[in-house]
Order: sequence, then structure tokens, then C-alpha cells
Amino acid sequence: MKYPIGIQDFRKLREGGFVYVDKTQHIFNLLQGGNYFFLSRPRRFGKSLLLSTMNELYCGSRDLFDGLWIQDQWDWEQLQRPVIWLKFASQGIRTMGLLAGLQHMLDSEAKRLNVVLTEQDFSLKFRELIKKAAGDSKVVLLIDEYDKPIIDNLDHIPLAEANRDVLKSFYSVLKDSDPYIELLFITGVSAFSKVSIFSDLNNLSNLTLSIH
Repeated sequence: MKYPIGIQDFRKLREGGFVYVDKTQHIFNLLQGGNYFFLSRPRRFGKSLLLSTMNELYCGSRDLFDGLWIQDQWDWEQLQRPVIWLKFASQGIRTMGLLAGLQHMLDSEAKRLNVVLTEQDFSLKFRELIKKAAGDSKVVLLIDEYDKPIIDNLDHIPLAEANRDVLKSFYSVLKDSDPYIELLFITGVSAFSKVSIFSDLNNLSNLTLSIH
């Protein structure tokens, strides 16, 4: 047996023949129960793999779920959606700094989704990406390690606070973008109530203490 040590990519895991404990029924049940979710867990606790699995579901990658519970339960045509996946652990954020990293991340997602962006301000660009990617449908928005630019700079409080303010402005567009969002799933290490950057977003279901 091949164990998926350190693998956070669902496609790589499945195509590589690694052991996978089928949790797709739990994912299905979760997604039936709401649209806006937050999950806090320590690093290396499977958050990125969870988002990767959701990404493949909404992208319609049915073959990857062969033999899994969800394959015959998911509506592969009706539930296919454009997916915006923002990964704050990416190399770009670490090397460029937060502002430049945000711009690069949004531009990369726009290119992948064949969306042309005209806004220059990072918050306005984020709103534009969500709206244009949705088109006549809605988008799935996955945000992985939302708090990493803060956590990584706790030894430099002024920078951590500056990054917190930038992220608060960045995430503030989510509330007004609600008509274009099918699913919002945010993961991180710290509880969002402790970071105070989602004050405008009061409809997040916090799964952190969920027993399911």
C-alpha cells in the first residue's frame, strides 16, 4: 500500500494510487447544510486536501471519485461551477509580500478561468474576479490558510497588524459578492473571531468545534 504522506492534492492522491479513507459522504452531508463555512485546524490536519477534494467535485472530475461513496450521489452536471481557489501558503505570498502576492494570486486565477480583469486595486479586483467568473452562474470560492500572512509574522507585530488590515479590506468584498457565490469555504489556523478580519461577514458557519 502507498500512503499519502504529505500529499495535499486529491487528484495526485487518486491518480497515484495512494490509500484514501473515503470521507466523501461527510463532505456531501456538509455541503447540503449550508453555503458559508469556516474551519480552523493546525497545519497538516488535512485542510488543504479537503479543499482540493471540493475543487475536484465542483470541477466535475467524476473519474477521480470512482468507487467512492459520492460518485453516484453527486449531480455532476448541475453542480459544476467555476472555482476560485486562493492559497495563502503559496510561494508568491511569501516572496513578494502580501500586496504583490494578492495581485499575483488574483491575476493567476483570472488567467486560469479566462477572465479579463481591469481593476487595479486588490479589493476591487477580487470583487471583479468573483463577478466575472460567476457569469450566469455562481462561483465556488475556496480560501486556504486565510491567516498565514498574519501567523507568519507574529514575531514582527507591526507587519502582522499591517497584513491584518490588508486582509480585512480584501475579505470585506465577500459580503457584497454574496449573489455570485455558491459556496465559500475558508480554512486557517487561528479562529476568525480572534483575528477580527471578518467583521462584515456574519453568516459563516464555524465548523471548528463540530463533532461531525
